[in-house]
Amino acid sequence: MPIGSALTFKNDCLSRYRPLKHIDKQGPTLRILTYNVHRWLGTDRKISPGRIADVIAACEPDIVALQEVRVGRVHAGEADQGAQVASRLGMDMHFQPTIRILGEQYGIAILTHHQSKLVKAERLPTHSPGPSFEKRSGLWVSVEMDGHRVQVINAHLSLRSRERRAQAAALVGGDWMGHPDCGDPAILLGDFNAPPYSRSYRLIANRLRDAQLSNPAGEPQPTFHTRAPVLRLDHVFVTKSVEVVSAAPVRSPLTRVASDHFPLQAELRVHSRSQAVKAGQAPAPEDELL
Repeated sequence: MPIGSALTFKNDCLSRYRPLKHIDKQGPTLRILTYNVHRWLGTDRKISPGRIADVIAACEPDIVALQEVRVGRVHAGEADQGAQVASRLGMDMHFQPTIRILGEQYGIAILTHHQSKLVKAERLPTHSPGPSFEKRSGLWVSVEMDGHRVQVINAHLSLRSRERRAQAAALVGGDWMGHPDCGDPAILLGDFNAPPYSRSYRLIANRLRDAQLSNPAGEPQPTFHTRAPVLRLDHVFVTKSVEVVSAAPVRSPLTRVASDHFPLQAELRVHSRSQAVKAGQAPAPEDELL
């Protein structure tokens, strides 16, 4: 990408997602991105991990959740593509494979330059009668940021509606978002293959807040397909103490070609439970996520 275009795109990203000045003293700001990178394959049919890295770098996120990540050496002598992207961004990568083929892996990842710890990486429920080609999974990482510990769970759900509903129910259940170790503040994000009218989406949205619905800056926008965006399949869900400053797909000439999904970026303000109580909000019961 030409230097001038990269700077224009970066400035556009930062101006759209810069935190509001009047809340600067209310807690640390977290810029988070969820992005289905389509195996690094763009709509121009070119495989380019570097192009995806350019999209991510321009938005300067603190945490990135990726789906359809291709890891390993596609051809002998080539660099590991996942490691190449993480290195270029200066981020640590936590990876959970969902497919393994001939030494190459494909799955979901969480990247961050903050101190982080892998908490859990496991398969989600399946209704396939036999072995599944793709083992849909969740990836849970705890991130330390400005004295706050934020729980982040990335997931890429099934294309089959019944299986997707079971996976959505599991994610808000006691093994994931409802686990005692996954306390507020927490973020669940990814490609859920679930538009807002679907039962899978409602299973999650009934327990957590959809960042795009809480966006004070505009209406929710679709994230798929980049050539003709009509479906809102990628979501960021947050718990009670997470304030949404802004949330929207990142649209530019580069993101329209880099993948078949637009990256969804959210600017979030993380509050502690004590801050929420001081602000006049009652603390949530222990068995509630909101």
